[in-house]
Amino acid sequence: MMMKRKLTTLLFTCVASVSIAFAQKGVEDGSRFGHGEDSIRCIQNINIYTEYLKMGNLKDAYPIWKSVLAEAPLAQVGTYTNGAKILRSFIEEAKTPADQKKFLDELMGVYDQRLKYLDQLNQIVTRSTSATNVKGLKAHDYLSYAGANLDLKQAYALIQDAMSGDEMPEAYVLQDFMDVSSRMYKSDANHKDQFIKDYLATAELADQAYEAETNEKRKEMMAGAKQNIEAYFISSGAASCENLQEIYAPQIEANKTNEAFLKQVIEIMQILNCTEQEAYFAASEYMHEIKPTAASATGCAYRYYKKGDMSKALEYFNEAFNLETNDKKKADNAYAVAVILMKQRSYSSARQYAQKAISAVPSYGKAYILIAQMYAASPNWSDDPIKNKCTYFAAIDQLIRARNADPSVAAEANKLIGQYSAYTPKKEDLFFQGIKEGTSVAIGGWIGVTTTIR
Repeated sequence: MMMKRKLTTLLFTCVASVSIAFAQKGVEDGSRFGHGEDSIRCIQNINIYTEYLKMGNLKDAYPIWKSVLAEAPLAQVGTYTNGAKILRSFIEEAKTPADQKKFLDELMGVYDQRLKYLDQLNQIVTRSTSATNVKGLKAHDYLSYAGANLDLKQAYALIQDAMSGDEMPEAYVLQDFMDVSSRMYKSDANHKDQFIKDYLATAELADQAYEAETNEKRKEMMAGAKQNIEAYFISSGAASCENLQEIYAPQIEANKTNEAFLKQVIEIMQILNCTEQEAYFAASEYMHEIKPTAASATGCAYRYYKKGDMSKALEYFNEAFNLETNDKKKADNAYAVAVILMKQRSYSSARQYAQKAISAVPSYGKAYILIAQMYAASPNWSDDPIKNKCTYFAAIDQLIRARNADPSVAAEANKLIGQYSAYTPKKEDLFFQGIKEGTSVAIGGWIGVTTTIR
């Protein structure tokens, strides 16, 4: 009797063990799908919810997907990517901030679980995913879908976490970091120093990633990220000339052979018109030694201009004009030189540069106006006061050209035409000089042009 009871107990134990072994969830035993009935149900659920996804029926896919996520976290990487897709859609369609937050928190949980099981998940795919990549996706989704629930400090913490790994973050993560940091600065002025540090670190990473990238498409994406990073910095208000001098000056000597760094310094300081700072001059000269460019030549020119060496400055300005390949930048640079020379009353040289601007961009109306203003400032080239007044006709000629070439300056040109017309000679004065309407008159002095009386 005792032996029979022992056999019955042993048999019950064995059956129970077999039942447990063949009815366990993946989350319980660390397997992909679980065992026994649980594994069958898991696979069926995966097939069902993915079919719903194919049909665009996210509502019915959702509860079945949730059971797969909870019971078999190692089943598929697709459990996490599909879940993110479902939850993003639910957030977008949510009617209230509370509903948005509910699904946002769930979305963040999906990323947390994926990170928890990342090593095991990477073993079942041919192409593994890094923690840096998953953290970047998590931070990006939070920033993109938080909406009214956005907590800048949480967004900043998430993006910092994504930036802290050993691997290079994706281009969009670098952009997101500067986006969040700039928002932090705009909401709290005390974040200014950290924002500048974030910019320097992010810009350096972007430069490194760009130089190391061999895939042309990804290289192009990183180039776009670099531009956006600079745009966030420039538009932040933290990038004053004094700040740029303070930021860059200590770094230039150590980076005097770093072409990417020097180029960045020059470009940003030019964009912000910080061309009077020593950091800009130093970066330009070092860059010109490595690889002469229009930008570096312009910086060298401004340094010599500041020193009062106009001959050397013009030498570099000419080099800058010749090196520049972008016609608009070529015209802008030439016009800037023309303005400098005009202020020094070097009108003839100033006109040459204004004409350079026009040769690069024929519709560059400001250059025509500048020439007109110089003509109007130089009416006394003759002993004959009547002929001197004819100089204003030559100025008006330039203003008409400006108006015709560039509608954006038409208002300014018309205003000056009205002013200068008041100084042109009267018909009776011209009559006594034997000059009538339609007659050509040569304007002397440095101007040296012919105009028509009207």
